[in-house]
Amino acid sequence: MRTADFDYHLPPEMIAQRPADPRDSSRLLILDRKRETLSHHIFRDLPSFLSPGDALVLNETRVLPARLRGHKIPTGGHVELLLLNRRSSRTWEALVGGKGLVVGRKISLSKEVKAEILEDLGGGRRVVRFNKSISPILNEMGEMPLPPYINTPLKDPNEYQTVFARRPGSAAAPTAGLHFTPEVLRAIETKGVAIVKITLHVGLDTFLPVNEEDPGEHPIHREWCQIAPQAVEVINNARSKGARIVAVGTTTVRTLETAARLTKPDHEVAPFEGATDLYILPGFQFHAVDAMITNFHLPRSTLLMMVSAFAGRDRVLKAYDVAMKEGYRFYSFGDAMLIL
Repeated sequence: MRTADFDYHLPPEMIAQRPADPRDSSRLLILDRKRETLSHHIFRDLPSFLSPGDALVLNETRVLPARLRGHKIPTGGHVELLLLNRRSSRTWEALVGGKGLVVGRKISLSKEVKAEILEDLGGGRRVVRFNKSISPILNEMGEMPLPPYINTPLKDPNEYQTVFARRPGSAAAPTAGLHFTPEVLRAIETKGVAIVKITLHVGLDTFLPVNEEDPGEHPIHREWCQIAPQAVEVINNARSKGARIVAVGTTTVRTLETAARLTKPDHEVAPFEGATDLYILPGFQFHAVDAMITNFHLPRSTLLMMVSAFAGRDRVLKAYDVAMKEGYRFYSFGDAMLIL
């Protein structure tokens, strides 16, 4: 297995710059692994492909408006901070942009908010300490951290949040969830499908390409996740009755399969809270996930590798080729795929 096996060419015009409006009008490509078929639908058709008793698992993380702009003290040079992980009320790990951001450098973000570089973590990562807790004022000061391939400004910050986002902490949206509307969720519940909420706070490393020739040598990122006992009970009950566990997004897959590694023999998942470093590559044995809703991912990415582990590399790349020929929209604001 080589990283080059997960490469493909995508014309830039196929990268979605705006979310579908309404959200559930996005397209839905269904890949049926058993029947070896592909079919084309609209996302609002999703409930018709779910069955009573199934459990649909959503990631309710909320994206932080974590991009901050300021200037160096005393030179006035431009600085950009992208907050990644909160260590304490005043201390964060951040991705920084600007020259000379060495340990000890002081930064002004506003008249009231100052910061200092405490530690160099390598690359563009730094540990930054603020003069006051930044969390309560992020909504006033911060901007949404859109992926680098999206060049069109948001009309509304909520465009980059799922309708069920509740727990702040992500540096990026769990994009498979962006297609859902309250109407689609109600239709799913009316059908007798259990809706289960978990949390995984998405890190920016999710966008990084794999540069190593052997993907197994790639240093996989760690992300904080949680699956509560109540969610575990619903999931295990559904599987015990022969129903399917349908994961919405690769973040949900990562959380469920992390929880599956800790379970008892007669259960599918166990409660879990903490950092996961689970790296899912082809050859991985899935224990908790029966079906997956996902977007179309970047070439050479760990997310494309995870989807290929679930559905098979050849199937996935064939589906991507069909999607491109059919004019599907790709990446974070793009269309969706349901893998059965």
